[in-house]
Amino acid sequence: MKGKKVIVAGAGKSGVSSAGLLLRSGANVILFDQNEKVNKEELLQGFTNNENIQIVTGKLSEEDMKDVYIMVISPGIPVDSPFVLEIKEKGIPVWSEIELAYHFNKGHIAAITGTNGKTTTTTLVGEIFKAHTENSVVVGNIGIPFAMFADSTDEDTLVAAEISSFQLETIHDFRPKVSAILNLTPDHLNRHYTFENYARAKYDIAKNQTKDDICILNYDDPETMARRDYVKEAKVVTFSRCHVLDSGVYVKKDSIYIREKKGGKEIFVIKLKDIKILGDHNIENVLAAVAISYYMGIPVETIAEVIEKFKGVEHRIEFVRNIGGVSYYNDSKGTNPDAAIKAIRAMKSTTLLIGGGYDKKNTYDEWVDEFAKKVRYLVLIGETAEDIAKCAKNHGFNNIVFMDSLKDAVLFCNEHAMPQDNVLLSPACASWDMFKSYEERGELFKKYVNEISDSDK
Repeated sequence: MKGKKVIVAGAGKSGVSSAGLLLRSGANVILFDQNEKVNKEELLQGFTNNENIQIVTGKLSEEDMKDVYIMVISPGIPVDSPFVLEIKEKGIPVWSEIELAYHFNKGHIAAITGTNGKTTTTTLVGEIFKAHTENSVVVGNIGIPFAMFADSTDEDTLVAAEISSFQLETIHDFRPKVSAILNLTPDHLNRHYTFENYARAKYDIAKNQTKDDICILNYDDPETMARRDYVKEAKVVTFSRCHVLDSGVYVKKDSIYIREKKGGKEIFVIKLKDIKILGDHNIENVLAAVAISYYMGIPVETIAEVIEKFKGVEHRIEFVRNIGGVSYYNDSKGTNPDAAIKAIRAMKSTTLLIGGGYDKKNTYDEWVDEFAKKVRYLVLIGETAEDIAKCAKNHGFNNIVFMDSLKDAVLFCNEHAMPQDNVLLSPACASWDMFKSYEERGELFKKYVNEISDSDK
């Protein structure tokens, strides 16, 4: 990259990290953001070597686009944005931040994608890597750009990378040693337009893998297995919660086992009762983490020790507090219906459910079908509230309340919940209509719950 002119599109965390990596490599960088209100001086001060960087906002000029080697785009920028299409028409390659980081990386990558469970699985794999060696990093869609660390890796570094469909749209050479596709359900259709486009993007995680690499798939997920042939060269390894497999990672008699090949010896990993995270979906996440870690060369003893201690990730069916016999759970990371279904199923008693948020053009029928079994009140906020309510009523569920704010929703639940009930924030929608992120939404939920006095119940 030395001396090359590179445009980095998007001045958020991913873009700033990409620009920093490029500057360290000697590139000349244009950091571009369509938002004209971006504080250029503040951005510049964030770079120690800012002589070779220019900040451009609003629109790229013809001069800006002249003699450009590549453009690196942040995952939040759609690949059919007009300025991206213009760049492509000029024959300039468009890379994701993950692709850029890959070209500097020297370590061994385990890359994890899927509709749900990515963060939990990646976090668990990262903990297993860390227990095995200090020379490991956790990066990607989990919130830590790979570009922050890529040029400091060496031949022994283990990289656990959560990879989104947005990041996979613009990879070219990215090749993990082990890839994993956890599951596939419709999501982000406002960006990908069709489920098949979305699924293809997910499977691109394996497109550059060779016969020396491993691709791990969920045997129990029909949409994932229906596209198994999309893996062209990598060796496919499956995991299953419901079936004892001839080879792979599976549950048998309430324990997890590994079997490398048909007829091979079973390797005991851990008993299910020793796993602390709730729900069948989390058993699947553990199975995936076992497979990923094992094929990345981690001893089974280390894998089991870490799993037994693992308590899950923040904002994913996270226990917050018990007030007067009512348990409050933060599942702000449940940003699509399938994730929200898993959260409802993890609840062991009657639930007051807070849902709604930014509209990603998902459908809610399967989610609503779960309500009759467990949900007493559906408390709705955000721009999808009316659509979700209409869907719920069409399915015969009418115990619906609309609230103007998350705080009001929490207070309503506190007032109407009975001992042994659960209050669950699991929106089935993204957060961007009312909050900066699902993290902010989850933090506020916890704040409002913790502000409730025990005497208020």
